[in-house]
Amino acid sequence: MQYIDNIIFLILLVAGFGLFAKSLQKIYRNIRLGHKINRNDRKGERWETMARVAMGQSKMTARPVAGVLHFFVYVGFVIINIELIEIVVDGIFGTHRFLSSIFGHTFYNFFTATLEVLALLVVIGVVIFFIRRNFYGVKRLTMKELFGWPKNDANWILIIEFALMMAFFKMNASDFILQSRGIFPEHGSFPISEMTFVPFLEIFNFDNGFLIFTEKAAWWFHFVGILFFMNYLYYSKHLHIILAFPSTWYANLDKKGKFNNLESVTKEIKLMMDPNADPYAAPAEGAEADVPSKFGAEDIFDLNQVQLLNAYSCTECGRCTSVCPANITGKKLSPRLILMKTRDRLEEVGRNIDQNGKFVDDGKKLLNDYITKEELWACTTCNACTDACPVLLDPLSIIFEMRRFLVMEQSAAPQELNLMMTNVENNAAPWQYNQADRLNWASEN
Repeated sequence: MQYIDNIIFLILLVAGFGLFAKSLQKIYRNIRLGHKINRNDRKGERWETMARVAMGQSKMTARPVAGVLHFFVYVGFVIINIELIEIVVDGIFGTHRFLSSIFGHTFYNFFTATLEVLALLVVIGVVIFFIRRNFYGVKRLTMKELFGWPKNDANWILIIEFALMMAFFKMNASDFILQSRGIFPEHGSFPISEMTFVPFLEIFNFDNGFLIFTEKAAWWFHFVGILFFMNYLYYSKHLHIILAFPSTWYANLDKKGKFNNLESVTKEIKLMMDPNADPYAAPAEGAEADVPSKFGAEDIFDLNQVQLLNAYSCTECGRCTSVCPANITGKKLSPRLILMKTRDRLEEVGRNIDQNGKFVDDGKKLLNDYITKEELWACTTCNACTDACPVLLDPLSIIFEMRRFLVMEQSAAPQELNLMMTNVENNAAPWQYNQADRLNWASEN
């Protein structure tokens, strides 16, 4: 029976990481529902971009307050969880503070003191974030598209992170007192716990048995909390903790405003403009394969895999929406909501596949059932949203592909655009003037 704790720990560890791996596998499967896109060029630039943007948080500093606080929470929480290595070894083998024997007394003191300071920064960050999100009234964080689950999800993450840090301090404080009483050997330095939790515990003069129980309970809470947090990510916007790295690596490195042309359409136009081409000639062998089955995107299957990855990676921070001129002027469009709705549809399709073994037509599409034409045509294609995103997501590319479908597949462009395209076709210009009359204004008095 002396190994019962180790067995329970090992079962929880395997179950936690197993469920997490299953969630990642499901996300990977859903992303692969999109069509492939070649983003493996310019590898050096891509590695540099990922290191600078995802790891270095370079774009977060555009809003200094949120940027600094996010840096505290992100770096602090990630580094603190290096201690998970120690927890795993201690849990499996029944040791206590395993890393103290590896690092040595001096370096382990420095290590634990650093973790304490970072944990305090995490607490400060999540508390301020909670206040800003719920009481300060930041517009992009109080929009109606965040009502319900998105707001609750953000709050739950902040509460979980706060609770994990409190357990961390409580564990260290109990450990410190037990060291001072000679129950545990001396290891580690806990400056924040000494100033906060230790005085509180010493007021009540708890006996050694209670302090050992408190230290172990906090240790278990921290471990189980990390496993819970890890598996909660699948249901949360905080998937960006993981997916920000591949999203920045596969980001579009071309200049903003450069749209992709369909190769099949380009070939057709060149053929039309070639005076020596035979319009009645049979297409070359295999040329039919170059023509896409559908122009643009009607559903998630028509988007590329990077766009679906973007949908999962969205942090719902609203920086894109806050700079969108269409949204600012009261239009229905919200770039953030475009990504959120794409993810919702992607998850719905994923559940359909889980239930049926393959996708069975559910009578729904991303277009109209999730994203309306009004939203799509409100976009000015200014690229403000893509420029503002802290992890280089591209909601504009989804809008562009869906508008391409409306124009090329359904001929459903607004009247103003149809008039413009008719004028371009007839007059070689957007205006309804004959080419011969185009310079008449110069001779007018």
